[in-house]
Amino acid sequence: MNTQAFPPFDPATPDPQLRDRCRGNLARVRDAVAEACRQASRAAETVRIVGVTKYVPPAWAAMLLEAGCADLGESRPQNLWDRATAFMAAGTPWSAARWHLIGRLQRNKVRRTLPLVSLIHSLDSRRLLDEIAAESLAQQRRVEALVEVNLDGDPGRSGIAAEEVAALLDAAAGGPVEIRGLMGMASAPTPGGPTGDDGTARRQFALLRGLRDRHAADHPGLVELSMGMSGDFVDAILEGATIVRIGSTLWEGMDDTKGEAG
Repeated sequence: MNTQAFPPFDPATPDPQLRDRCRGNLARVRDAVAEACRQASRAAETVRIVGVTKYVPPAWAAMLLEAGCADLGESRPQNLWDRATAFMAAGTPWSAARWHLIGRLQRNKVRRTLPLVSLIHSLDSRRLLDEIAAESLAQQRRVEALVEVNLDGDPGRSGIAAEEVAALLDAAAGGPVEIRGLMGMASAPTPGGPTGDDGTARRQFALLRGLRDRHAADHPGLVELSMGMSGDFVDAILEGATIVRIGSTLWEGMDDTKGEAG
């Protein structure tokens, strides 16, 4: 992406040092993704980086797009509405951003979300599927989504159980909601190995990959695996991730972040 093609996003142009830091952080993430892909005998182009922009100012999200990361992720629908609308109002090339909803989607927020979102990562119930399908038909648009799977069985975490995936895929088949794959978040590692990582994340990512592979025979469109964040995306890529959701690593050294971004 040619950064010279971008006009100012807003009058408060960020400090050039912040732009350089953002570009450098993105370059390091890309290098790490490429190295993980090399280890897995995969092309780097098979992994898409979604830059998680929650908790950072809109101008920083604009810097990330300007640096070449066109896929941007938000956890809250309201934040996605605000940012996607602002980027579209700013015109080309800002309007080229592809917005991902990586957090929970409530049914009463589906209508406003669908026109703005590129991919929903958090389809986690039949009721939500039915709501998205009905609104998709009303808006005459197809919607792409990922089924979120609860990888550790903790009832306090979002996502459906692995044994419920088949029924949700069958319910979506032939409808306006195209299920493109699965999404999952690994549990935090527990002390074990010399680095304190007992391999939990990689085992759970392997479980998600196996689940996708088993269902892909009946659902050939099931090609995506959204798994891996800043702390574990290398393991995720080694286990087949096609999408990694990177937040805090992209904002290192940029002091105004307000919380963990993924």
